[in-house]
Amino acid sequence: MSETITMAHGAGGKQTSELIGGIFSKYFANPLLTADDAAVLPRPEGRIAMSTDGFIVSPSEFPGGNIGRLSVCGTVNDLSCMGARPLYLTCSFVIEEGFPIDELDHLACSMAETAKEVGVVLVAGDTKVAGKGQVDGVFITTAGVGVIDDDVNTGGALAKPGDAIIVTGDIGRHGCAILLARDEFKIKADVTSDDAPLWNNVKAVLDTTKDVHVIRDATRGGVGTVLYEIAGQSDVGIRIEQTDVPVDETVQGVCGMLGLNPLYLACEGRLVIMAPKDKAPAIVEALRGCQYSENAAIIGEVTAENKGRVVIHTEIGSETLLPLPGGELLPRIC
Repeated sequence: MSETITMAHGAGGKQTSELIGGIFSKYFANPLLTADDAAVLPRPEGRIAMSTDGFIVSPSEFPGGNIGRLSVCGTVNDLSCMGARPLYLTCSFVIEEGFPIDELDHLACSMAETAKEVGVVLVAGDTKVAGKGQVDGVFITTAGVGVIDDDVNTGGALAKPGDAIIVTGDIGRHGCAILLARDEFKIKADVTSDDAPLWNNVKAVLDTTKDVHVIRDATRGGVGTVLYEIAGQSDVGIRIEQTDVPVDETVQGVCGMLGLNPLYLACEGRLVIMAPKDKAPAIVEALRGCQYSENAAIIGEVTAENKGRVVIHTEIGSETLLPLPGGELLPRIC
């Protein structure tokens, strides 16, 4: 096999077979993975959730992760937020001519390892090669299916006044890591992405209580954007305590230098959860016992006042509206 991707790798002939056999089949092999036009799968019992997501992050390798791991985490987490145990994934690669074969191998390996963490299997895929300059390295799209227990019901329109608001860890690290990896501001700081698959964390919450109203992953636009989305969907107000929002000191420092608000920086391994106040301490305790959510915290509450708005109680004791997200939220992370 050549050292880089060529147009022949996307032509459907010998080189395509070598690419699939030499990389994708090597890492994704399982009894359900198909060489046919569609996977034939056992029918799950109960309700199913389905999601799809595209990933074009640059650089494709960043501190704490890469686009391969990110592509699995993104769809796994979208399913998990609906209370769905992820079962199956499909993936599609669009690869730029000249992309290094060993880097593609590394991405596929990361995808397989990440999928294994939560027990989801890749069952079908597709590969296309684009000409030089038509794609920035590699784009990956994943789609997933999961199954939801009958007594689980979560959604952005289900928040209720009196709910506690929980985040599963410190916020803004993914967006900050990508910003620094691009080196546009020549800032040197040790920040790694929080990129993580979170089904096991959601399962721990649901094993503690099924009385959970909202689970949402704070990706593009970060926690602040998610809070505004939920406030609008549920027609409620949101009140958060600034001093209770966990932010890594280095991330806070970078944000201070650049005039950014960590509430609007992307996360790829953090959830926003809304549940009755009396259930919140047990939820936080369960989360703190899981990998990726050891720093879970209650940051505020849902209110009947200020519908559609997010109010922040600042560290100096005043209250103000969190600015509405708008325009280009920096940096773009997918």
